[in-house]
Amino acid sequence: MILDEKQAAITDTIFCVSAADSSRAYIPATLISGRRKGPTFTIAAGIYGMGYPAIASLLQLRREIDPEKLSGCLIIIPIMNLESFYNRTPLANPADHLNLDLAFPGSPAGTITEVTADFITTGIFDATDIFLDIHGGGVNENLVPHACYYDNKELQHQTQLAARLSEISGLAAVVSLPYNQPSGHPARQAFKQAVRLGIPALSITVGKLGSYEKTDIVSAKNAVYRMMQELNMYDNKKVLTASPLKRSYTEQVSVTGPGRGLFYSSFKAGAIVTKDEEIGYITDVFGRNIKIITAPVSGTILKKNTGLAVNEGETLFYIGSGQK
Repeated sequence: MILDEKQAAITDTIFCVSAADSSRAYIPATLISGRRKGPTFTIAAGIYGMGYPAIASLLQLRREIDPEKLSGCLIIIPIMNLESFYNRTPLANPADHLNLDLAFPGSPAGTITEVTADFITTGIFDATDIFLDIHGGGVNENLVPHACYYDNKELQHQTQLAARLSEISGLAAVVSLPYNQPSGHPARQAFKQAVRLGIPALSITVGKLGSYEKTDIVSAKNAVYRMMQELNMYDNKKVLTASPLKRSYTEQVSVTGPGRGLFYSSFKAGAIVTKDEEIGYITDVFGRNIKIITAPVSGTILKKNTGLAVNEGETLFYIGSGQK
């Protein structure tokens, strides 16, 4: 395991996992071992193959970190889903058509995506003290950059640390999700699986799939630097302390399409809406048969689907509500 390497060093490796059908997946990882003792902070991107701002932010971070100034270890996985990345299929591995972020905890006897999830669960999470997943919104999404964590009442210390790291990230909003994980049901998401294992874990969302904006890259990278400073792991004096958090929510409500058609809305991410307010509508291909879309709760639009074509059940909005 790369964690066995000597201190004050940067070690790059590519793990190879294989399934029973001989299909393979490759997972690039960098271990940065610090001069002083400290926690192991694992940061992953590219679980969705086109999350370019998240991927670029970790590649820049890998170049910038000086292991002589680091306390503890960083495990950086810049592209968790390499096959999806190179095939430009953001939500699925082309080998088995499964979404890695819905495959946890995985299975060593499953398809290649399930084997990959099992490797992350057993090979990476077992060596992890804190876990961060960085990704972007959908290809056709306008969003407010935000951090997200699960409010696990049974593990208060871990939840408090995840909440604190979210709050000091410098992102525009924080969403605290209720942790409901029935026994015997898979966690599905990577960072929810980490929470299930008792690891303080959070996720941040910046930019969107397929985009490559410098501001999104810097925002994600600076969020990581602030977290490392909070963990007493690294101090980058060029990164300013974030302004006090202004928006924090205890719920994220999805608004789905009532039917197939063309979607219209003048609202943008960041807009404040009230319950039952009209926030968009759908028509058929002739512009007729209008179906009105209303806000189910009062709150702030965190994500908005910017596509014109929609199908029944597709998410059109995510609304942050229950503001603290």
